[in-house]
Amino acid sequence: MRDPVRCDFDVVDTRDVSRHFGRRRALARTSLTFRAGEITGLFGPNGAGKSTLLGVLSTLMRPTAGTVHYGGATAQDLGDPLRRRIGVLGHDLFLYGDLSARENLEFFGKLYGLDRLPERIAGALTSSRLADRANDRVSGFSRGLRQRLALERALLHDPRLVLLDEPFTGLDDESAALLIARLRGLKDSGAIVLMATHDFESADGLVDRMICLRQGRVREVTPGGATLRDHYRRTMAEAWA
Repeated sequence: MRDPVRCDFDVVDTRDVSRHFGRRRALARTSLTFRAGEITGLFGPNGAGKSTLLGVLSTLMRPTAGTVHYGGATAQDLGDPLRRRIGVLGHDLFLYGDLSARENLEFFGKLYGLDRLPERIAGALTSSRLADRANDRVSGFSRGLRQRLALERALLHDPRLVLLDEPFTGLDDESAALLIARLRGLKDSGAIVLMATHDFESADGLVDRMICLRQGRVREVTPGGATLRDHYRRTMAEAWA
């Protein structure tokens, strides 16, 4: 078993992972490999299984069948230290409106017991271009500003695996450009990035891999030669086994 104190991994594998909610099948025998230095885009209609796949990879949701391996070990093998290597940005931004931007980052940084916390917070506020709003209450932020802060909250502990569910929601063009630059930086640093999105235009030229989901089944598409939207339309129009 890997030493959990030094938990790290360059590859995440799902092996015949299924997830059912009662009689509804959210994922069906999904086998995929995600590697360090890659950005994978997850595309599909609402209810296709994108959020479920992210939930399983985050360890917040257990598969009904199959296993997920993080560098060859399972979540059960690695225990709590694994969660320190995972960053999640979901529909719920997990921000406290009565706290300032800085106080929100301080709160989550202390939960993780992070070293160099003031330095990390300063870097996060700079990356999100929120340094001038650092002491403002988050309740007064627009959705786009909260989204930018929540991303930095999810990245404050330098996760290896980054899971993003509709990260472009509420972002204007400037904020979307900041997010794209941030994701490219994560890729260059060796993070494993998965992003569920309906924003084909923002994802075009950003993702290295394209995974389409329909009724819990997955199909990988190689980007290139056409727009992601065209690839998606063509794939979804095909017959799926």
